[in-house]
Amino acid sequence: MANQFYVKSDVTFGKEAILQLPDILKEYGSKNVLYVYDQGVKAVGIVDTVLDAVKNTETKPFCFDKVIPNPSNEIIEQGYDFAKENFIDTLVAIGGGSSMDTAKAINVLLSNGGHIMDYEGIGNVRIVKYPFIAIPTTAGTSSEITNVAALIDTDSVRKYVVIDNKIIPDKVIADPEFTRTIPASITATTGMDAITHAIESYISIQANDLTRYNSKTALEIFYHNLPKAVKDGNDMQAREAMMLGCVIVGFGFSNANLGLVHAIAHTLSAHYGLAHGTANACVLPAVLRFNAKACPEEMIELARTLHLPLSGNKEQDQFALASEMKKMVDDLQIKPLRYQGKGTCMPTTDFQMLASDALKEGPMHFNPRQDVTLDDIVHILKESY
Repeated sequence: MANQFYVKSDVTFGKEAILQLPDILKEYGSKNVLYVYDQGVKAVGIVDTVLDAVKNTETKPFCFDKVIPNPSNEIIEQGYDFAKENFIDTLVAIGGGSSMDTAKAINVLLSNGGHIMDYEGIGNVRIVKYPFIAIPTTAGTSSEITNVAALIDTDSVRKYVVIDNKIIPDKVIADPEFTRTIPASITATTGMDAITHAIESYISIQANDLTRYNSKTALEIFYHNLPKAVKDGNDMQAREAMMLGCVIVGFGFSNANLGLVHAIAHTLSAHYGLAHGTANACVLPAVLRFNAKACPEEMIELARTLHLPLSGNKEQDQFALASEMKKMVDDLQIKPLRYQGKGTCMPTTDFQMLASDALKEGPMHFNPRQDVTLDDIVHILKESY
């Protein structure tokens, strides 16, 4: 059976990679460049470093600094209006997944017009006209090399996705130094996002030999290096490994897709504003226990890849990975769901509503267990609470 494995991005990786940006802009003949980022990236000086690298180019910088976690339709519209008013011909995203997804969505509207929700789903983007350069500052989402933009519709209170190979950034400038200033807590949650990508894409019903190789390789990298990067943010060997792992796993999950963890996480982000990595980390162990019934061999293979102790009893060993992920989440001091949310305790009375919304999420189509019920998700939420 033939399988497709699509890879588009042109990646410049390593220290001082940012010095390649002027040549890239010259290559595109860029004049009016939109830099998309959030206030946190600006505060730690990364934006200044980027702008300093292009100060002698024949380009004019325009800065859209209103990016928020879980970017909303309203933010996308603001960015689109700003870009259109200034005749933007190139986009540069600086930051984590939210900056990347915001820039992807702005690029779609600049190229096609309309409303961003017109492009919801898979393969609905007609054309992308403008060069897009991604400069990641976290090691988590892999959004710099994937074909997904995850956005929030505040009217219906749901997270939705635009998926299309046309929205993948054309160039990636990946400098691990840009991750040095990330706080330990964000390093932990974005890292668990990356781990979730690796595991879910490996057990996806759309996985194939090529995607599994990338997913398994990345998981091993993350498992050994995330604790080091959290413990010592200046451990650049660990930082570099994490960023490299994100490139590797991005090639895997952008082809294999994800599953139930992401379906639940999307609803938690939409209703409670949870950071995506936090939401994934909270429910990952419980979902792995639930999914093990459908893919015990895959779960055991991943446990074996991480050199976890196994008994030789399949009924026990299929849960080894879930147990290790629970230990890892605890060790990284990521608190359970009861402590998450917008400053208040998440009420258990919302679990039915959250479960109902999760069942409607796109990643459900790729989950190894296709018999998921509302009660199953409620149980997972209770277990993760």
